Amino acid sequence: MAGARISGTLLPEPRLEEPCDEQLSNEDKLSVCSKLCYGIGGAPNQAASSATSFFLQIFLLDIAMITPFHTSLMLFIGKTWGAAADPVASYLINKSKRTKIGLLMPWLLGTTPFLIVSYFFLWYCPSVIEAKDVWYMAFFCLFQALSTLFHVPYTALVMFLSADQKERDSATAYRMGFEGLGTLVGATLQVSMVSDAHSSDHCNNTVDNMDSSTNLYGNSSSVPDMSEANKTLYMIAGGTVSVLYIIGIIALCAGVREKVDPYALKSDQQIPFLKGHKLALMCGPYVKLAASFLLISTAVQVVQNNFVLFCSAATNLHNHIDYLVLIVLISAALSVPCWQWFLNKFGKKTTAGGISLMIPASTMLVFFPEPAVAYLSAGVSGISIAATLLLPW
Repeated sequence: MAGARISGTLLPEPRLEEPCDEQLSNEDKLSVCSKLCYGIGGAPNQAASSATSFFLQIFLLDIAMITPFHTSLMLFIGKTWGAAADPVASYLINKSKRTKIGLLMPWLLGTTPFLIVSYFFLWYCPSVIEAKDVWYMAFFCLFQALSTLFHVPYTALVMFLSADQKERDSATAYRMGFEGLGTLVGATLQVSMVSDAHSSDHCNNTVDNMDSSTNLYGNSSSVPDMSEANKTLYMIAGGTVSVLYIIGIIALCAGVREKVDPYALKSDQQIPFLKGHKLALMCGPYVKLAASFLLISTAVQVVQNNFVLFCSAATNLHNHIDYLVLIVLISAALSVPCWQWFLNKFGKKTTAGGISLMIPASTMLVFFPEPAVAYLSAGVSGISIAATLLLPW
């Protein structure tokens, strides 16, 4: 990522000579304020991703009245679109020219306004548009692409903050801490504002007013329209998380200064984009890590996307949804330092076994959907998610 500039979010950087300690000046030392601002800058994107992971599916089914088939299709296409945007974003950034404020900061500044708009309208229920499934698919794909376009330069920015490896590692730790906090804040805001829309009374009234031959989330014409109050709750929640993007970009602009690539003059020639990917794929350990990262991320997203829906539609845990989501995220946030200690004590490969804790936790909830089991499963799942957040990086 350094000599070859940017070649994707997980592409390993070339082995170039680090500047020696005598070459490090005071400018290479990052202040606590700079690290805090860098961490705050990425928290809103994680907050938005957390809210969509837990609540978008049930919003589309319950509030927007989209059929299950179209909901699944939208989520699949949106996630695929976001994944495809990753190499495209890397390529575009590589081809861009450095400005007075740096190479990466213009992308962060330019992406943020569109991210705010796309995220807000993702939770908006249009009353004059009949093809609502097209509306939500368009804005979900747009949000996923823009979120990736923000995340790629943001994660790469750490390489342009300092030439000191220790300072970059410290900034990365701040980033991971604030991203975990952002995940918790996003879900907490969403839970506190929209939990009434999925209460047990709402679910019972919906079922009582449906024809027995109609599926719970089937033909939207057979289901009574949700009240405007519930739609407003989601719009307020979407607007609140959107405001966090403004706070994040202000923090980045105020406290983070992008520096010239300290390795640029040391590399004989710039590595072309495609050649950089080819070199990375020739590294066996990296390919295994990337494959593991893909599978683990997919498993976590499947659990996140279906957890709230399962608790509200397949069990009698309607009134526990908000508390269960909070337990998952609080457990994950508190477990990160514990996993950090564990991997330093016993090694990374031993610690990787903690990721599999989600398997018995999820299985147990499916077979025994009782409140006590659900809370235990939520806590264990959070511990497992913490390991997935820490180890791949």
